Amino acid sequence: MKKKTLYAVLLSCALYQMTLAQGQIDTVIRIQKVEIIAGRIFNKEYAGMKETKVDSLILTDKINLSLSDLLSENTSVFVKYNGRGALASASFRGAAASHTQVNWNGLNINTPMAGMVDFSLIPVYIIDDLNLKHGTASITDKSGGLGGSINIANTVNWDKDFEMKYLQGIGSYSTFDEFLSIGGGNKTLQLKTRFYHNYSKNDYTFYNRGIGHLDPLSGKIINPLDTNNNADYTKYGLLQEIYWRANDKSVLSARYWGQWASRTIPRATSYEGPDNSNFNKQDDTDHKIVLDWKFYADKSKLLFRSGYAAKQLNYSLKNHIPGYGMIPAIYSRSSQRSITGKLSYTYDFNKSFSVEGNFEANLHNVISEDSVQKTGYEKERAELSAFLAVNKNIAGRLNLKFMLRQDWIDYNRMPVIPFFGFDFRIIREKDFLFRGNIARNYHQPSLNDMYWQPGGNPGLLPEEGYSAELGFEYQVNLKRNVIKTELTAYRSDIDNWIIWIPNYKGYWGPHNVKRVLLQGIEYNVKWERRAGKVVFNASGTYAYTRSINYGDPLMWGDDSYGKQLVYIPLHSGNLMINASYRGFFFTYQYNSYSERFTSSNNDLTRRDRLCPFFMSDAIIGKEFHFKRLSISAAFKIYNLLDETYYSVLYRPMPGRNYMFQLMIKL
Repeated sequence: MKKKTLYAVLLSCALYQMTLAQGQIDTVIRIQKVEIIAGRIFNKEYAGMKETKVDSLILTDKINLSLSDLLSENTSVFVKYNGRGALASASFRGAAASHTQVNWNGLNINTPMAGMVDFSLIPVYIIDDLNLKHGTASITDKSGGLGGSINIANTVNWDKDFEMKYLQGIGSYSTFDEFLSIGGGNKTLQLKTRFYHNYSKNDYTFYNRGIGHLDPLSGKIINPLDTNNNADYTKYGLLQEIYWRANDKSVLSARYWGQWASRTIPRATSYEGPDNSNFNKQDDTDHKIVLDWKFYADKSKLLFRSGYAAKQLNYSLKNHIPGYGMIPAIYSRSSQRSITGKLSYTYDFNKSFSVEGNFEANLHNVISEDSVQKTGYEKERAELSAFLAVNKNIAGRLNLKFMLRQDWIDYNRMPVIPFFGFDFRIIREKDFLFRGNIARNYHQPSLNDMYWQPGGNPGLLPEEGYSAELGFEYQVNLKRNVIKTELTAYRSDIDNWIIWIPNYKGYWGPHNVKRVLLQGIEYNVKWERRAGKVVFNASGTYAYTRSINYGDPLMWGDDSYGKQLVYIPLHSGNLMINASYRGFFFTYQYNSYSERFTSSNNDLTRRDRLCPFFMSDAIIGKEFHFKRLSISAAFKIYNLLDETYYSVLYRPMPGRNYMFQLMIKL
């Protein structure tokens, strides 16, 4: 009965939105155009919150890559790759992959099964705006972001009557990228359609350090040269956007994103079995729809959002049996569906005081089955969330923000989540801020954590704890220069941390660890200089990330207690330099990671660790203009110094490789 009630609420919200859309007066909106300037960092709505907005220049440079590449090279987020084109998960501030909440146009796209997102399946090409909310700042979007949240958005340009963009890329390992975007309209209606297709044979060579042969003459271990076979991937998709300004106070938008991906998964380099066994393949089909209605009044704003997300994931592992052909050892089919509705209201009493409240309802349905091993589960989860935020500015020097979130999971009330943050302007009329916050947060176990067969643990407790951070932010405009820098220290103390470990029955299962302590430092700097026709940009980040297991020594053993969590680098950083002059442009990208441990005891005497690596990329190109038409050509070199590196043990990454890219814009 409760499930039917939730369906009725969501359906009523959707019908209400459609009724409002049909009843609008057909006039042209006259909302004043807002110009975003570099000096506005003192905002009461963001008091105490650290947000990172990814520059449009970076989105352009990485347009042919996946979001995983952009995050690992240009932010403090650590991305764990299972190989080029394979699963890529993110660790934000040393937290687990499921502790990063990801939103597309306000729709949460974390899978209800694993609770995470595969960033290799998100092309940068579909992103117009990208921002990161660090730590407890993610509470504004949703609970559960113990590390933070990543927000992807598509935007509209009401001044475009027609626009077209076509991109063709050809690269190493038989890699082909194709993107086409067509759009236009008027001050009332705008349409935009994007198509994309990516393919790569992905057959790069590498020295296989997982297998060694003893040279009888020298006595040395010889690692053979191997090829990344059975690793091809294909991805194609469609993004359709419709925007309608019904009158001077109302905007209606509809967005659809459909994607189809297929990839074979290479065997681990430590595999020494026959060549006709362990063939892995994964197919992903995704459909996402978001409908928004925004109503603007003199002092308030009303938002209604409804959304739907569906995912079909098929995975198979096959072996060749003589006389029978390819026989599956695993054939798993998983179907995931989510429906959401959200109502939000913001009211500005005056320039120094505002409040925001919203209510959101989500319903998730998962069906997972393995037709070979005869295992699987079918479950639903209902989520309700109420949110309140109060923002206050005092004397133009101090911003205060208080947030409160209350969730219900399957109609059971969860712990209340409070947040208090502040910004203090150290020097009056200067953008030199002292910032801090303290908050509670929690994360519900995913459906796989609780019900996966075999190994699921229905008795898991939610992960919960407290977080605090302090930092400084400074921004200055000096004639032709804009400099922005930010330093933040954080600490998160999390109880009931969920981790999968092997058990005596021969398979892995999730358990709660008593305590994990996350603490670290983040530093960001950005510099832009304009001198005539020369534009120079430089940006960099550094992160010190300490993620320590203070779990139960009786369960884990003394050798794991007080050690760094696996695959979390202690030090990481990146630097990007870009220069342009008369259509010529050059970009240099550098990023590095310290060693990462692959065993919980951080044993330095074994091979269960990954060495530090330092990566360099370079782009050089030229843009030509012919009235409304522009053509740009770029040559990209990845892994410029041909570094040998691994992101995951026994999953090698490619050496130096190339891409030629041609873009036509009208």
